[in-house]
Amino acid sequence: MTTNNKTRPPGSARPADPARDRVRRLLLEMDAELADTAKARKAEQAQRGASERGRDLLRNKIREVRSGESDLERARRAASKTYNTRSSRSTKRAAVALLTASAVALPAFTGPQYSGFDKAVATQTVDAERYRQIASNLTASDKFKAALVEEEGVRYTVYRDVAGYPTVGVGHLVEPGDGLRVGDRISEEQALKFLEGDLAEAEAGVRDLVKDLPLYQHEFDALVDLVYNVGSGNVSPEQSPRLNMAIASGDYDGIAAELEYHYAGGQKANGLVYRSERRANIFQDAAYENPREAEQGNSIA
Repeated sequence: MTTNNKTRPPGSARPADPARDRVRRLLLEMDAELADTAKARKAEQAQRGASERGRDLLRNKIREVRSGESDLERARRAASKTYNTRSSRSTKRAAVALLTASAVALPAFTGPQYSGFDKAVATQTVDAERYRQIASNLTASDKFKAALVEEEGVRYTVYRDVAGYPTVGVGHLVEPGDGLRVGDRISEEQALKFLEGDLAEAEAGVRDLVKDLPLYQHEFDALVDLVYNVGSGNVSPEQSPRLNMAIASGDYDGIAAELEYHYAGGQKANGLVYRSERRANIFQDAAYENPREAEQGNSIA
């Protein structure tokens, strides 16, 4: 009887086959590459989803602020007509006082009252709220972005700010490359793009400013607000020596003391006083609430 060499007895080991082993290793490597690619694609989709959610938050906040400003303007006009007076555009309390001074219903004020700070956004947390991290690991938080839109307001028509600079969107200083001049209008999408670009620039400015100094998320947010508000040039060692000295020495209380910025175009602006207060509250206490709302509530009570 002849034995079939192609048939191995049960339990016997397969003879070594280098070619087969090379193919097996190749298949394992290809499978690993496919797994890594799928993992990378999943991470990219998650990042894209987070980016879109952040953009939706900004878009919704812009619309909320625009709606509130529209309601407030209608209230001012109605109050002015009813009482034959003019209220200051720089303060909400003046219009509110005129509206609440009489029981007369004002049909022009039909929209929902501007609620200010979005409490839902304030509940979001990140790891940097518990542990200080180097600034290169941080980006502006969603709750800060909401506060920023509140502070800057939203304008779709190019105007001159208190210092006389052409401005549009969420406090975007018009640059020659924007191709805009006073009186021109932009879309909501363009305002959003300006905001995202200006935020990225402010974040980069903070990273350059603080170098390796670790920060909590709220400390980073407050410094982003400072740079967004005054520009990177005004926080340079030449323009802000005490701020830079406090950063170099790791003096967080000293940094907090240098967050005030009250003047624009050589004149003190009440809006900047409130904003500086809010910025300090964010830096020291992670309190993003609008101090104007708290003061208004106390005056009504």
